[in-house]
Amino acid sequence: MPRLQADADPARWVAVTGSLGFRGRRHRKAAIRMLLTQANRSFGAEERAGSGVLAWAMSQAAPLLIRRAEGRVLVWVWKSDPELLVAMAQVQEATSQLRAARASLPMEYDDTRPFANPYLGVGEKLEMPLPSDGRTPPFATYTWDTGSHFVSVTAVCSDRSRFGTVLPAVDELVKTLRIVDDMMLGESPTVLRIDPA
Repeated sequence: MPRLQADADPARWVAVTGSLGFRGRRHRKAAIRMLLTQANRSFGAEERAGSGVLAWAMSQAAPLLIRRAEGRVLVWVWKSDPELLVAMAQVQEATSQLRAARASLPMEYDDTRPFANPYLGVGEKLEMPLPSDGRTPPFATYTWDTGSHFVSVTAVCSDRSRFGTVLPAVDELVKTLRIVDDMMLGESPTVLRIDPA
């Protein structure tokens, strides 16, 4: 199974992936609390903040769950304000069910534009600074279809007014994303690897 790698700027991002114990705990907890608060808001519970106990429990479990994904999921939070921005990259097998689910997304998800990555080639970028339901936080998604897998990145921002200012940093992070395979040279003589660039 392919894995993901990226070169996140340590001055801007804190990696949740691989941060066990106390390392990155404050950032994990703040990011999870932000996501829980945004989820509550999207379900109509405007005033209910994300539970501190639930955020703590999830912050302890998140690194273990992500580690079990064995590189198929990478997560980062904004270093200076972990409750502002969370970015998650994942690689999934392009099953027929997943293709059908992507094809049946609402019409506003068709408003994508090309986005180039030096390792993955040209994919799609969708910016939603003002989602139509008014309760969903602003987000951006990046997607590549490699034929056998989908590579996607989703960045969620808690502050609509700052979404445009942090998005260029997300673009920079996403441009470093790449797939790493365990295939050894000569292991499969029937496979020809071509650089997408």
